[in-house]
Amino acid sequence: MKTAKLKDMVKGWFVGNFEPTLLKTNDVEVAVKSYKKGDYEDRHYHKIATEITVIVSGRVKMNGVEYTKGDIVVIEPMESTDFEALEDNTQNVVVKYPGANNDKYLGAVNG
Repeated sequence: MKTAKLKDMVKGWFVGNFEPTLLKTNDVEVAVKSYKKGDYEDRHYHKIATEITVIVSGRVKMNGVEYTKGDIVVIEPMESTDFEALEDNTQNVVVKYPGANNDKYLGAVNG
């Protein structure tokens, strides 16, 4: 049996082809991410991976649309989004498949 602490993972990522990880794989990446109000990620997209974000608590804004607890957002390859936490203690689960190293591109797809 393996054990770890989420606080010891880089930005909440605990499954994927990076260190540290609990399962080293290129098949998928999984994270539990926590945010404070105002935390922001610049617009970006992936050419290979599909990214699924589940809002576990709090509120976020992606592409100008507000999402709350229980919402699931699927971002397909070549779709761009930004991300803003609208409340403290916002928490998401993020799944990327496949786990594609170096597959994050800043900006809009055609921008």
